[in-house]
Amino acid sequence: MSVAGYDDSPLARLAHVDLTTVSQEAQEQARHAVAAAMERLDGGRTEPRQVVLPRPASP
Repeated sequence: MSVAGYDDSPLARLAHVDLTTVSQEAQEQARHAVAAAMERLDGGRTEPRQVVLPRPASP
């Protein structure tokens, strides 16, 4: 069985826990979402946009 986390839990960094985890970067996602919403409200961009955030640096 394989377990994957979605919140970059500190437990995933423990050597005895075999857990794959993904960082959500909520602040960065929110910043991009607000910017996209503002563009639409201002009558700018109307087509969908794809944003891929870079991988955060390892601690």
